[in-house]
Formats: sequence, structure tokens, C-alpha cells
Amino acid sequence: MKRTLEQWLHYQLQTHPQPIAMGLERVGEVAQRLRLGRPGRHVITIGGTNGKGSTVAFIEAMARAGGLRVGAFTSPHLLRYNERVRIDGEQIDDATLVAAFERIESARRDIPLTYFEFGTLAALLICEQSRLDLALLEVGLGGKLDAVNIIDADVAVITTVDLDHQEYLGGDREAIGADKAGIFRAGKPCVLAEKDPPSSVLRHAYAIGAFAIRAHSDYLIDVHEHGWTWREPGFEVELPMPCLPAPAQISNAAAAIAALRALPLELPKRALIAGVREARLAGRLQVIGQAPEIVVDVAHNPQAAAQLAEWLRAQPKPTRAVFSALKDKDIEGIVDPLLPFVGDWHLAGISDAGPRGMTAAALSERLAPVLAPERRSVHATVAEALMAARADSAADERVLVFGSFHTVADALKAAGSEHDRL
Repeated sequence: MKRTLEQWLHYQLQTHPQPIAMGLERVGEVAQRLRLGRPGRHVITIGGTNGKGSTVAFIEAMARAGGLRVGAFTSPHLLRYNERVRIDGEQIDDATLVAAFERIESARRDIPLTYFEFGTLAALLICEQSRLDLALLEVGLGGKLDAVNIIDADVAVITTVDLDHQEYLGGDREAIGADKAGIFRAGKPCVLAEKDPPSSVLRHAYAIGAFAIRAHSDYLIDVHEHGWTWREPGFEVELPMPCLPAPAQISNAAAAIAALRALPLELPKRALIAGVREARLAGRLQVIGQAPEIVVDVAHNPQAAAQLAEWLRAQPKPTRAVFSALKDKDIEGIVDPLLPFVGDWHLAGISDAGPRGMTAAALSERLAPVLAPERRSVHATVAEALMAARADSAADERVLVFGSFHTVADALKAAGSEHDRL
């Protein structure tokens, strides 16, 4: 009897003794057995600490507005695994995913694969079969040893480099940047979206002969009253403000334009304009309720939390937080930039993340040095925390739900929101 998609996903969690196993040897061998070809006529890989999913969304929207057939692989998902693979904007169906998993299982034989490696190979198979003009591949963890890096992309993008997953990538920005720069290829363009990337990123680009395209140097961003301008020598375009509201989204949209401009494509300006205007992404400052306003965001590391704090500073309103996080995160570093902008904290547990999960009581104990007892309450689940925060809030106040993809997913389910409600 054939496995369902849910049965396949459960099975994949058992095929490797570790949830995360860095390295390209195993996944590369299975790809060879599958005779895996290129996922698209043109390929862009997108790595970085934060902003990867948004940058993919901008490139996807711009390219599709220009008439290209586009596939995208992103992770993690919020509500349905099918979100991880999109072909021309549509989530892939169960049957197509199951067929890909069956092919991978037949090919891998005795080679153990992680859950993410299964998903990466499935996405690559589906993209190859879909005859794409452009394939967008979001890097999962780091760069050099991530499964996505078995593909030689035409353009690589690094959005930001900051502290996250230090146990795998290194203890500072230089080490993390060196790992992420592993997606660069000799003689190929690489877009660096940060104004001041780690020197290790630039060193690697120069060492291998990759063509670095730097924000605020090789392309410029000018923000003005009615929008912003993207320009490079010989080309400029006037753009509207993105519908994605975080301050960093202009930088992400600008990197998306730079990546597309680095390909041998002729996209009209109207496609770039439409893409900036139309790009959407669930869980990024997404409003899912009113009176009180309920906003969800997947910020789960200090850099993302600092961006969230910047948004709160620009949008002043009495705010309560619903917060939960994985135990291996820098929880104090996530909370600290938000302390001046958030009053009460409703702390919740995460129970569906295996050993990385954390109870609300343990979270409260971690935060005791920075949050006074009267500012924090403990709830078993995000749903219970959200209910309590809503009950405590006036109609003109705000509830901010953040800390993890798990947190936002639970809030979307609790609020009765569908993934396509943006």
C-alpha cells in the first residue's frame, strides 16, 4: 500500500539518526543515482541569516510578472509541507511530492537521508520535471554543506549574516559568513545585500573568482517620500514601497532586482515594479486580526528581533507579546531589543519540535533575569497565550506573536487563519 504524504514525512524522520547532518556526500550520491539534472534553465540560490524567504518571494513575483515560468523551494513551512515547493505560484500537490519521495527512496537504498535532504531532492526533481525558466532555491542551514549546494547556481544571493545556529556554523559573523559564502561559484555573480558583510564573505568571493555585486556600492538604493529608486550605472527604476512592511524589505527587494539583473534576461521595468508591489509572504508582520490588532512574525534570532523592534518603534501602539522559542536559540538576545516596546509577555511552550522544544515554565525561567514577574505569564500553548493576550487587550491595542515558525503556525491555526490569507 502506498504511503500518504504524512506517512512519508513521519518515515523520513526515522531514516537518519540525527535531525541535522551537514555534508554533501550522501545527498550528492543519491542525486547522481537519480540522474538529477538542472532544476531550471536559470538557477538562483538564496542564503543568509534572515530575509531569505522574502527575497525569494520578491524574485518570484518579479520574474512571473515578466512572463517567466518560476519554481521556488523554501523552508520551513508554516501550515502545510506543500508550501515548500511552488511552481508558478502554486503549492505542489500531495501526489507529486509522494511520487518524488518514492523515486528518492528507490535510489537511496542504504544511504541515510535527513528530512531536509529528502525534501531538497524532491524539490529538485519536481523543478526539473516542470521545465522552468527560473528555479529559486533557498538554502536551509549555512551554505557550504547544505543540501541545496549540490546545485551549481547561476547567481548566489546572501541576504544578511548574523548569529544563529552557531553550533553548526561557528561562533561569530566571520565564521558564519565563510560558511554561507560556500554557495558562491567561480566566475558567477554573487549578490551581497548587506552594506557591511563580513570580510570572510568578500575574501571567499575574491579567492574563487566570483563576481561580487554589493548593495550600496555596485547598486544603490534611494528612499524618498513616495517610494524608492534602484539604480546601477546605465539603469534605474522607480519603485513603490513593498507590501511586506518590515524595514528590511526594501533591502530584500533590492537584492532580488540585483539577482535578476545579473542573469542574461530581459525583464521590463514594469515587471520589477509589479513584483515589489505584489510579493506576499505569510508570517512576516502578517496581520491576522483586528480589535485588538494581532500581528504574527517568524523572528527567531537577535537580528530579526532588532528589525521587529525597529518596526514597533515606527508603529507605536500599546503592545503585548505572545512569545515562544526553541531552546537552542539565543532567547535573551531575541527578547532584549523588544523590551522597550512591549508591555506584558504571554509565554508559551512549543511541544511539536522534538528535543528542541521548550515548556513555558522553562522559558519563563530563562527570561527571569530580564522580565519582572508581573510582566510575564505562563501558558501551556500558543493558543492559550493568544487567547489570554486578546482578553487583556483593548480594541485599539496590539498583540504581537513571534519567536519561531512553530509559534506563528500555532497562532495561525488558533486564529482560524488560512495560509493564503494575506
